[in-house]
Amino acid sequence: MTTHFTPATYAFLRDLAANNDREWFKSNKDRYVEKVQEPALEFISDFGPRLAKISPHFTADARVVGGSLFRIHRDTRFAKDKTPFKENTGVQFRHEAAKDAHAPGYYLHIQPGGTFMGVGLWRPETAVAHRIREHVAENPKAWRQAAHGRRFAEVFSLEGDSLVRAPKGFDPEHPFVSDLKRKDFIATTRLGQRAVTSDGFIDEYARLCRTATPFMRFLCEAVGVQF
Repeated sequence: MTTHFTPATYAFLRDLAANNDREWFKSNKDRYVEKVQEPALEFISDFGPRLAKISPHFTADARVVGGSLFRIHRDTRFAKDKTPFKENTGVQFRHEAAKDAHAPGYYLHIQPGGTFMGVGLWRPETAVAHRIREHVAENPKAWRQAAHGRRFAEVFSLEGDSLVRAPKGFDPEHPFVSDLKRKDFIATTRLGQRAVTSDGFIDEYARLCRTATPFMRFLCEAVGVQF
């Protein structure tokens, strides 16, 4: 069994939330690298073989920049919140066909009091969202099994923003109209610090990914990529 994330990972993120400025981060960058960045990169690297058994079409890229690990720096150019750093660390295992984060993927979000795992597509572009809605509308039985089946629903909850009305061209009386309204096609499950910092969390994360297989396969089929 291998432990990647530790209580020190969470301690750094709590301290960052209380001292979110560039001078503090500069003074504590070595601590960030040791307690947050390096454990995350090791997790990504070690998860690669497990991910390949789930699907060969998703990538575990352990590069410091441009890989599966999200940057700790926030893009504040157009944001009202000008704090320079994210108060979490995020990892996404993207589909090999993805050019950015808006494609099927597995996600891990580590933040004191708000750690979770996510699967699916967040805020796909209009054409991609339309293809997913069409696939849901035309395959309600498969969607029910993928997104509302007991095994999946016992672990994951569908999340994200929705339209007020059924999108143009879709039946407002469709049995899954609430899902046709979705802007995000994601599902999440909450995780506790104790679980994430325990021995063997990487195998538990792999188990959760396998639980999400029907959901992820449906989305891949909808957008025209291999699972």
